[in-house]
Amino acid sequence: MTPSVAIVTGASQGIGQATAVRLARDFSALVLVARNRSNLEQTAEAVKAAGAEVLVIDADLSQPAAAQAVVDQTLAAFGRIDALLNIAGAVPQVDLFAMTDEQWEGGLALKLHGARRLTIAAWPALKAAQGSVVLMSGNSALIPKAAYAAVGTINAAIVALAKAFSDRGIADGVQVNSVLPGPVMTGRRRSYLQHWAPLHDMTVEEAMANFPKEAGIARYGEPEEIAELMAFLVSPGARWMTGSTLRMDGGEVKST
Repeated sequence: MTPSVAIVTGASQGIGQATAVRLARDFSALVLVARNRSNLEQTAEAVKAAGAEVLVIDADLSQPAAAQAVVDQTLAAFGRIDALLNIAGAVPQVDLFAMTDEQWEGGLALKLHGARRLTIAAWPALKAAQGSVVLMSGNSALIPKAAYAAVGTINAAIVALAKAFSDRGIADGVQVNSVLPGPVMTGRRRSYLQHWAPLHDMTVEEAMANFPKEAGIARYGEPEEIAELMAFLVSPGARWMTGSTLRMDGGEVKST
């Protein structure tokens, strides 16, 4: 395997964890970034079992200095960066009129500004490697609702940010795309449904069964399915794809 290094943020759970494990088949080294060290160590074991080297960095990317620290540690360990997958970014699902400034700012700080800072910090190494960047958005960028206004607003900003980076990347040889997953069954979604169900006089099982019907889809997606799309975007086969926004949502968004 040709030496190649990918940074995966949000790698402690869900789509980030699944993506890191999937990329271990294609990259010689993975850098796993998240705030939860113990969960990162679990991901690291799976990555190592798949045959890749691992560097675990527990970092809070909402903090301005964290991005450069992640890049510095990556280059010190492996000397290069070939791919950056910005997946970190839990945003509170709170009604538009109930959200506090602190909740808005927390979502922006981690998902938007964290991805922006890390991509900029990694850019010189990505340019040297003629590498790839993926930014994780979500379907709420296209179908924002009052019940989760911050998620939609921040996800729409992520799409615009990816377009801006891709424009710079044309000259610098860095490929940049964004991904919009639909409803994916992660631990975070299960926790959300456990909170949401009693508020709507449902059991958790009823809520889990009801949501796909309301979304007009056959089932929830799985983290591993999104991971396959992420792996494709940073593969040689997708090299001419840049500035694209790709949905994988089971048909939730009905428009083109």
